[in-house]
Amino acid sequence: MKIGVFLKQVPDTETKIRITGDGGGIETGDIKWIVNPYDEYAVEAGLRLKEAAGGEVVVVSLGAARTLDAARTALAMGADRAVILDDAGFQGGDALATARALAKVAEKEEFDVVFAGRQAIDSDDSQVPQIVAGLLAWPHATWITSFEHDGDSATIKRAIGGGAVEVAKVRLPAVFTCNKGLNEPRYASLPGIMKAKSKPVARYTPADLDLDGQAGADGAAVRLFNYHMPPPRPAGRILEGETADQVKELVRLLREEAKVL
Repeated sequence: MKIGVFLKQVPDTETKIRITGDGGGIETGDIKWIVNPYDEYAVEAGLRLKEAAGGEVVVVSLGAARTLDAARTALAMGADRAVILDDAGFQGGDALATARALAKVAEKEEFDVVFAGRQAIDSDDSQVPQIVAGLLAWPHATWITSFEHDGDSATIKRAIGGGAVEVAKVRLPAVFTCNKGLNEPRYASLPGIMKAKSKPVARYTPADLDLDGQAGADGAAVRLFNYHMPPPRPAGRILEGETADQVKELVRLLREEAKVL
C-alpha cells in the first residue's frame, strides 16, 4: 500500500508576527518554523497503517526550501521518503493552486490513501485536502478521530457536534483529514533522526507535473495583498452608581454605542 501524507511547515504558535512594511505579507526572517501540529496526527496515521497493512509512507510538502526540515521530522518518525515542492513556480499560490500541485503528486505517486491535518494553524483555511479530493474525484472524510482499514475501504469516526459521533465507511483511494484524538504521534528516535538524513527526497517543478501557469501565484484564484494587525482593544469602562442605574446605563450603551440591541 502506498500512503501519502500532506505536510505543511507553519510558524510556531509562540512566534510574534510582524507585518512587512508594504503590508504584503509577514516578516519571516526571525520566525521559528514547526510541523503543523495537526499534520503530526496525519503522519502517525500513515505510519500505523503501514505497520498494519505494509507498504510505504511518502510525505509531500509544498513551500519554501526550509520545508525540507519539516519533512525530515516526518522521515525521522518513520516515513520512507519525501516529495518537496519548493520550486519558485509553486510559491505564492492559494489553496486551489496548492491543491492542484498536491493532487498531481498523488496521481504521479499512485497513492492508495492520503492523510492530512484537519487544518493548518497559520491560515486556518481547512480547504486544501478537500480540494485535492475533488480534483482527484476521490471520496474524503474530514476531522476523523478513528480510522480502521479493511481492504479496499476504511471505517472512520468523527464528532459532529452535540456529543454525537458519525461513523462512515469510505472506499479507497480517499483523502482523510486528521483531528486531535485520532492517535498520539510518536517521537522521533535518535536512530530515526540519523536515518532521515539519507532517506530519498524527490523534487518536482510545475513543468514536471504539467502545471505550467496553474501553480503558485500564476494559478491562484485568490490573492492576499493587504495584511494588517487587529486594532488594539479599547480600554474598558467602569459604570458608577447604584446597581439599577448601572444596568440602565449598560443597556443604553449596548443600544446606542455598541448597537447590539
